[in-house]
Amino acid sequence: MMESVYRDRAVYLDGTLVLADLHFGKGAASNVEFPLGAEDDAVDRLRDSLDHFEPDEVVLAGDVFHTFEYVPDVAEDALAAVVRAVREAGAELVVVEGNHDAMLDSVYRGEVRESYELSGSESDEMVVVCHGHEEPDRRADCYVIGHDHPAIVIEGQKRPCFLDGRGVYRRSDVLVVPSFNRMVAGVSVNGRLGASRPELSPLVTRVGEFRPVVYDDEAGETLEFPPLAQFQKML
Repeated sequence: MMESVYRDRAVYLDGTLVLADLHFGKGAASNVEFPLGAEDDAVDRLRDSLDHFEPDEVVLAGDVFHTFEYVPDVAEDALAAVVRAVREAGAELVVVEGNHDAMLDSVYRGEVRESYELSGSESDEMVVVCHGHEEPDRRADCYVIGHDHPAIVIEGQKRPCFLDGRGVYRRSDVLVVPSFNRMVAGVSVNGRLGASRPELSPLVTRVGEFRPVVYDDEAGETLEFPPLAQFQKML
């Protein structure tokens, strides 16, 4: 797997910033109380990562929106703000479709892709970004996906995490990125090793072999742990 640099809930891969599961409009569609400003928070944090990494391109790895049948104004406005932020940073925006993005074409004028091969790799690896809700449409050495919203509970505190799996899907690597929206509750990977999880990505079939990776916002450092099958015994 090419070198991964983690920051906030996104990953930087050789000139490309990848984030997933923005779920814009979740609050507007919810019947329960949902914190206001989730969209503004995500856009502000994206701008921070753009300033930090100065990427050539930004890939949204699916589930830009939350609702299936309509696009709330707040969600459309948030996507427009993302487009502006990426353009002002001098980067190219690539949008990959997720299973929640049925209405994306109605408000986004750019191309919406099923998957995207990273163009900035200096190695011979083929790295493909897809949402992860279905089998990928092309062969790759490494897949970067979202969909699962992974999180891990450590000492009673739930933290979003990346999942780094080497050779776990048809001998290819898989990197699962957490939801970029801080208001979306992550799905804890603790205790999932023996359970049947049909809602998980079909690329995450050997979850015990994935290593959790947590970015500590306060310390500004990345914490990498052993594979889940081993790490879970330590928790």
